[in-house]
Amino acid sequence: MRAMVCKRLDGPEHLELRDVPEPVVAAGHVIVRVKAVGLNFADTLITRGKYQFKPELPFSPGAEIAGVIECVGAGVPGWSAGQRVMAYVNWGGACEKVLVDARAVVAVPDAVPDVVAAGLSVTYGTAMHGLIERGRLAAGETVVVTGAAGGAGQAAIDIAKRLGARVIAVASSREKLEAAAARGADDGILFPGTDLKETVKAKTGGNGADIVYDCVGGEATEPLVRALAWRGRLLVVGFAAGEIPKIPLNLLLLKGAEISGVFWGEAVKRDPATHARSMEQVLGWVANDTLHPSQPTTFAMAQMSEALGLLERRAVHGKLVVTL
Repeated sequence: MRAMVCKRLDGPEHLELRDVPEPVVAAGHVIVRVKAVGLNFADTLITRGKYQFKPELPFSPGAEIAGVIECVGAGVPGWSAGQRVMAYVNWGGACEKVLVDARAVVAVPDAVPDVVAAGLSVTYGTAMHGLIERGRLAAGETVVVTGAAGGAGQAAIDIAKRLGARVIAVASSREKLEAAAARGADDGILFPGTDLKETVKAKTGGNGADIVYDCVGGEATEPLVRALAWRGRLLVVGFAAGEIPKIPLNLLLLKGAEISGVFWGEAVKRDPATHARSMEQVLGWVANDTLHPSQPTTFAMAQMSEALGLLERRAVHGKLVVTL
């Protein structure tokens, strides 16, 4: 079968499209014929050896897939060949066929296209885990979302709005703020170029943000901690800016505030059932037309390096998906 292969840790530009052996079904697993692969910023990091997980070389990137079950292993009740499914696989998704732990598989409704399903696991799964489980978001609270025009940011806007929050988007250009507004953000802040602390305070009547959903890190994080409301929560989602900030802990004490790590991949590993329920809810919203993920930009398998390069340069609005 064909697969995109990372043979050395020097970035996505050196991925190679190669023939590799097909997977063999194992007990407790299914083989999925992949139709679409969702791409994420983490895929750029993993090809440089900078991600939390470091697979043994050679490997295929691609953490989320959608496709059709081709073969079912022993001890897997409830699944059969021909069923449409999605799954989070951490890495190894950029292949024509993937061996998947059956606990990671979620059924895809007929009304949800493969290219949409393939883009939901990481961004919407992270938003559900972060805002509900880690952030305890309540209706009427204010959420600040950094990197608001990217896939993770747009998913956070969608979920926060569904949960009844007011959303303030933070993005690096007017065009990106317009994209966030189109997703439903109630207000926007241009950064760099704005005093984040003072602007958030001004836009919240001096109260500050109840939750900061921080996809970016870097120089935006500390002023946003300073902009938290009493008992506010900073959700650490990612570091797209490249710099991991160091936060003065006295700021948390003075605000009765919290910093919570949103390590969604580990949460899925430890509690796959909760993740499956979250994805079933998200898929149900999409299927009944009450949640509208942005239409992804699609690439052929041979263009995967190009697509990941766009993610690495943060030159992306919404989700990128490779189709097979």
